[in-house]
Amino acid sequence: MQSPEINASSMADIAFLLLIFFLVTTTMDIDKGILVTLPPYTPDIITSHQHKRDVLEVLVNGSDQLLVENKEMDIMELKDMVKQHVANPLQEKEFAISSQKALVLLQNDAKTSYKTYIDVQNEIRAAYNELREEKSQATYGKSFDILTKEERQVIRDIYPLRMSEANTF
Repeated sequence: MQSPEINASSMADIAFLLLIFFLVTTTMDIDKGILVTLPPYTPDIITSHQHKRDVLEVLVNGSDQLLVENKEMDIMELKDMVKQHVANPLQEKEFAISSQKALVLLQNDAKTSYKTYIDVQNEIRAAYNELREEKSQATYGKSFDILTKEERQVIRDIYPLRMSEANTF
């Protein structure tokens, strides 16, 4: 006695339909992170001497406390401090000589929370954005967001975002 044969002619169709089903219903996770535009690579080693007064030192410890220029500070005060350091409208000796030479040195402890790290980054960037907006209004009479590409570059050259993240302490 012979066993009955199973018709397998539609197996390929079923496998193909299952494959299409899984491809359509599966979602792909997109990597999330901080978008940072790096400066272009230069093969020459650039040595620059940075004056102490041009560097604003920002330290964040493992308890998420902020120390700016060896003074304890709240994160909400950081933006104004960065603006004062970079612009230095009164030409005070403890702040940067010029906005082009101003540098914000950010050091984070390995135990610093991600939220605090992002908050500090946001405050520094917000300070530069406000300075650029103020300069745009004063120079062109319009918002930085609606400037032409060339006009934006002029403002960015006046207030270049110079921030360095050093090794953790």
